[in-house]
Amino acid sequence: MNPINIAIDILALIIGVTAGYFFHRYQVERAAKAKQDKAEDILKAANTQARLIETSARENATKIIQAAEAEIKERRIELNRETERLDKRRAELDSRFDKMEQREQNLNRRQSQIDRRGNEIDKLYEEQVKRLEQIAKMTQEDARKELFTAVEKEARGDMARIIRQIEAEAREEGEKRARKLIADAIQRVASEHVAEVTRAVVTLPSEEMKGRIVGRNGRNIKAFEQATGVDVIVDDTPDSVTISCFDSVRREIARRALAKLVLDGRIHPAHIEKIVEDETKAVEKIINEAGEQAAFEANIAGLHPEVLRMMGRLKFRTSYGQNQLAHAVEVAKLAGILAAEIGANVEWAKQGGFLHDIGKAMDHNQEGTHAGLGAEFCKRYGVNPVVVNAIASHHHEVDQETVEAVIAEAADAISGARPGARREDLEAYIKRIRSLEEMSMSFDGVQQAFAIQAGREVRIIVKPEALDDLGSARLARDIAKKIEETMQYPGQIRVTVIRETRSTEYAK
Repeated sequence: MNPINIAIDILALIIGVTAGYFFHRYQVERAAKAKQDKAEDILKAANTQARLIETSARENATKIIQAAEAEIKERRIELNRETERLDKRRAELDSRFDKMEQREQNLNRRQSQIDRRGNEIDKLYEEQVKRLEQIAKMTQEDARKELFTAVEKEARGDMARIIRQIEAEAREEGEKRARKLIADAIQRVASEHVAEVTRAVVTLPSEEMKGRIVGRNGRNIKAFEQATGVDVIVDDTPDSVTISCFDSVRREIARRALAKLVLDGRIHPAHIEKIVEDETKAVEKIINEAGEQAAFEANIAGLHPEVLRMMGRLKFRTSYGQNQLAHAVEVAKLAGILAAEIGANVEWAKQGGFLHDIGKAMDHNQEGTHAGLGAEFCKRYGVNPVVVNAIASHHHEVDQETVEAVIAEAADAISGARPGARREDLEAYIKRIRSLEEMSMSFDGVQQAFAIQAGREVRIIVKPEALDDLGSARLARDIAKKIEETMQYPGQIRVTVIRETRSTEYAK
């Protein structure tokens, strides 16, 4: 290899390395300068952003300071106003206090004058009393005794009259109660003393039929009585036989069976048993239909079929000539009307009125009053407890717990005490009721007067500020005397005066 070429190559290598070094250094310095320029730009942007933030903060601080100064100014104005108002109020209170002191002084002066006048009046009163005693030639104590004697005499007369009225009322109520208890007992227990309630008459086509009813050696009549549970009385009454039984349902079955046997003509033990069985089913059907029809007429739904069946038995039950099933329907309608008028539960009231006498359909094998038996029976078949209480309490044997119970009792009383119960025509009844109310209203202090219980009671409401308790008692006695002197009426009329004070305020 040529040394010159080698030297040239080495020189070229040295030049290349030197040029590469300087180029690399140039690139490094260029990159460093670019980074420095970028850092300076970032720093400039940060300084600009900082200046903007500082400016915004200064502006916000200025606004907050201004708002605070404005609020402080408003508070100061309000405090000044409140101070002025308090000063004004203080001045008014001072003025009012001065006026009250002056008024108190005036009152004290007037009180002194009143006391002096009171003393003078007392002296004048004593002088007048002495003068009256001299004129009447009687001391105050003697006058008081004489007055008490007159009042006692009048009170004793009123007491005797009241005692007579109470005794008469007790006798009348006792007789009514006794008749009712006897009638109830007759319907449930056999009795031989009241034939018109426990007997039924079957008409015969001829006298020969009596012999066929009795049969040979009395076998037909024995079979009939054994099958029906009734007594057949064959006596001298022409063309008729009498069926006697305390149970109205069995009596009706026997009457229908005997009438059918007489019409058929075939009377022997086997046929009697068949006819009685058929008529028993027919009467049971009639009972069911009667209970359902009565519930329909009273517009009552939801009762258990057993309850309706028991109500149907009342179709053959009467009390004082009134059919008990018709009475139950009437009481239900009255109770519904009363409940609707006063805002009570109409359905409960109607059911209580409809079922109130269901216990009268029970037989004598069950012990207890008809109200208690009816309530227990209805409770057993899911009747509402409110209605059960109305049934049990309509004769006050238990406490009345609801207004519906009171309505049922009132409807029952109305059904028995409606106009016409005493054979009095409607026009006279209305006239008597109106006269009672007008007569009561004619007295001073009377606010309202109501004639109730078919005119057997007058309830008078008086003005409490016009009459005291003694005045109310005196008013009742005066009205009773005027009724006795000016009116004609059956039985007696109770006068009740009610004095009541009510105070009402409203919380707002």
